[in-house]
Amino acid sequence: MQDASQVHIIPYRDENHLALIQPLIDKDLSEPYSIFTYRYFISQWPHLCFLAMNKEQCVGAVVCKLESHKHYIMRGYIAMLVVRHDCRKLGLGSKLVSTAIEAMIASGCHEVTLEAEVTNIAALRLYQNLGFIRDKRLEKYYLNGNDAFRLKLRLQSTPKLRNLNYQGYI
Repeated sequence: MQDASQVHIIPYRDENHLALIQPLIDKDLSEPYSIFTYRYFISQWPHLCFLAMNKEQCVGAVVCKLESHKHYIMRGYIAMLVVRHDCRKLGLGSKLVSTAIEAMIASGCHEVTLEAEVTNIAALRLYQNLGFIRDKRLEKYYLNGNDAFRLKLRLQSTPKLRNLNYQGYI
């Protein structure tokens, strides 16, 4: 794919969308997820799942959740982000994450976290460009033995977010 102009970010709708997301994530992410993992996120937070669609083809997806943390903070969590290999470097990952963050903000989110493999330079760069910081290193976090960085985005005081047009929620 040469450009992202034909790609539209749409909200998760139903099980038909799950059938599009699951093979894409299974192919490209390092961790194996059971159907129960997908359903855990999607059944409770369908409004925090988005697909990047090129006509009828799913070329990317983000799956998230939002929960209370320490009784006073609403914490968003990006569980899965994937963009098909031939569609990378078109800004789709940033667009998916930004869309998810906008939805989290609309639901009262204060911060967003995720884990990224220390060897996944592209993902670390994407999240850094969106204002995420490295919170801690998690040793042997993944099944392949690799470490992860826990990344965090604090929404209340993040000037970079204002440049991303989060619809005035900040």
